[in-house]
Amino acid sequence: MRKVGTVARSSSGLVAGLTAAALAAVCFLAYQASASAPDQLGKPTTPSAAPSAHVSGDPKDKSKNPLALPAKSGTGVRVVYSLSERRVWLVGENRKLTRTFEVMPSTVSPPPGVYAVTSRSGTVPGSDGVPIEHVVRFASVDDVAIGFSAAVNGAMASPDPDRKTGGVRMKRADGDAMWEFASIGSKVVVVP
Repeated sequence: MRKVGTVARSSSGLVAGLTAAALAAVCFLAYQASASAPDQLGKPTTPSAAPSAHVSGDPKDKSKNPLALPAKSGTGVRVVYSLSERRVWLVGENRKLTRTFEVMPSTVSPPPGVYAVTSRSGTVPGSDGVPIEHVVRFASVDDVAIGFSAAVNGAMASPDPDRKTGGVRMKRADGDAMWEFASIGSKVVVVP
């Protein structure tokens, strides 16, 4: 009988040790999770009106959401460029708006219509002499190539009105998103 008591004591010690180790592991993982959680976890958030904000809701109701996709801006996966709003929307599968952002129009603008991306360049000098990246060209007007791009220095300055330029400028992060989204043949819809 003595052996049975020793086995019972040693197995209860083993169970206690395993339980303590498991509890320590759980506490450590809980600490790690709390240390990496965002500060506003569980707090209500308000929509951001930042230029690169993701926008959802009814894409045609601009009275409730000024960043909403313009009416009559086409269907399917596409880039929508509004000349009057100086804004671009990247519209993915199932009408999902993936990104919208402000742009600085060029001095030469394409007429409203449906276009396709015709060429792309990683890094080149812009028609205004500014180094640009992620150039996505989709139209040509009076021998001026029209395309989206980002200045390498991040600037979105107004173009010189005395020069014929076709670069629709955006911030670098927006240029990165455009580059990923719009490959050769991608649809671009220009609206007034």
